[in-house]
Amino acid sequence: MSDILGRVGNILRANLNDMLDNAEDPEKMIDQLVRDYTNDIEEAESAVAQTVGNLRLAEDDLSRAQGEVSEWGAKASAAAQRASAATAAGNTAEATRFDELAKAALRQQISYENRVKVLQDQVAQQTILVDQLKEGLNGMRAKLEELRLKRDELAARAKMADAQRQVQESVKNINAYDPTSDLGRYEDKIRKDEAMARGMAEVSASSIDAQFEALDDASEDAEIEVRLASLKGGSSPS
Repeated sequence: MSDILGRVGNILRANLNDMLDNAEDPEKMIDQLVRDYTNDIEEAESAVAQTVGNLRLAEDDLSRAQGEVSEWGAKASAAAQRASAATAAGNTAEATRFDELAKAALRQQISYENRVKVLQDQVAQQTILVDQLKEGLNGMRAKLEELRLKRDELAARAKMADAQRQVQESVKNINAYDPTSDLGRYEDKIRKDEAMARGMAEVSASSIDAQFEALDDASEDAEIEVRLASLKGGSSPS
């Protein structure tokens, strides 16, 4: 019984908040604590009930012993009175017989008186023990109720802490990622495409200019041929 109360006493002295804050799954841990603690209380209740039962037996024995003291006292008194009456009547043998009966009754009375003293000590000690156990048991029940009340609070704290951790991790990841770097790459690609388009336009324009230049060269050659023919014919060009 002392082992049960000692184990429960360790739980009563434990700092539940620190223990639960460090748990991987506080809600499951609290549920397990409640189950274990409830089992401990049931064992403690059984042990306390047994101790109370022993106290009640001792009280019954004490009550019977006290009754025996009174009963044997009454028998001793009755025998002594009969002995006195026999002595007054001059009946020595009868007086002696009742004296012996009175003595025997007194011996029984003294024996039960001694037993009463022993039982009184036992009852007193067991009463103190029972009171202590009842007080401890009531403390256990109160602590169990407190544990149940804290369950939702601590579970909510754990969930909030986890949510805050996830938010912080998300913020950290966001800060580590710079989306403008991607935009820069996209812009470079667009600039290259634009440059390519301008280049193609210039190439196309150059081709057209070359064609017109070729036409101009052809006209000039034709003029030269005309003038040459005129020179050969002896007429001056107009």
